Amino acid sequence: MAKLREKLDKRALLFVLTGVFIGIALLAGSSGAMKATDSAEFCSTCHIMDDVYQSYTESSHATLACNDCHAPQDSLTSKIIFKAKAGSHDIYMNTLGSKNVPDVIHATEASQEVIEANCISCHETSMTNVDYHDIKDGGCIDCHRQVPHGSAGYKPAEWFEPGEYDAKS
Repeated sequence: MAKLREKLDKRALLFVLTGVFIGIALLAGSSGAMKATDSAEFCSTCHIMDDVYQSYTESSHATLACNDCHAPQDSLTSKIIFKAKAGSHDIYMNTLGSKNVPDVIHATEASQEVIEANCISCHETSMTNVDYHDIKDGGCIDCHRQVPHGSAGYKPAEWFEPGEYDAKS
């Protein structure tokens, strides 16, 4: 009976240690995947992003990862859900829906909200210096669309046309 119990204890320990090892490997792999898919190099693998990537590399925001601006930063859960939804859409559009991909991609309403929140989060202290309009309610991209992606030399005329949002006055 003692030998059976000892054998079961060893199996249980082996099972637990194997589970811990697999958990650590999955966590490390997930962390690496999140970091890799946040990078500009990853985003630039889709040909539709060529011009955006080129202008980004010449901008004042070139040291940031794409998802520092384009994904929620409030929690890991919201970031994962947002990235999964956007990534699924992007994969579909770049494969099966490629004939429907526009020349100029405008941010969706959900993306605009995320981008605005991230602009405000990073630039909150400097926003107090701007008192001629209330930028605290959003609207950063209304006036500053060109900033994160640098030079206008890479942008077609359609890029400068307003998206589906109202400019603040």
